[in-house]
Amino acid sequence: MKVADICTREVVATDRTSSLQQAAALMREHHVGSLVVIGGSSVVGIVTDRDMVVEAVARGLDATQTEIGRFADGKLAAIPAGASIDEAIAMMKKRGVRRLLVAADGGQLYGIVSMDDLLDALVHEMSDMAHAVRGGIEREATERAPLPAARPVAARIPEYSFE
Repeated sequence: MKVADICTREVVATDRTSSLQQAAALMREHHVGSLVVIGGSSVVGIVTDRDMVVEAVARGLDATQTEIGRFADGKLAAIPAGASIDEAIAMMKKRGVRRLLVAADGGQLYGIVSMDDLLDALVHEMSDMAHAVRGGIEREATERAPLPAARPVAARIPEYSFE
């Protein structure tokens, strides 16, 4: 599975000159925890709700006067749309982030992938594997005659503790 298959294509973005209050309202309106910050025609960063609380609210900054671009440091973490889930996880680990920009050929913004997206994809794959195993056991049970029942094991467990 490729990152392009699971990323969010409808990216919520704001101009770097938007105020913190405008950015927060945009997050609320779209029910997202991060915004892609744009300067001109380029991405300049991703700002999360946590960034806003830890860096702005905690410092007592005026949300109506502080530009969101102040928190977009330009250190972008991105991955090609054709990258694998494993590559995305490795990049998140390497960069210490929970979201990656997803780039199309030529560097155009394709989408954004979050740790939640990756976890959801992995859980889905693991569930499919579990169903495959169960299906194999069920098939085997219907195709093969049962053997005589195993005898119960008569053995003692030495002293043990649950602590």
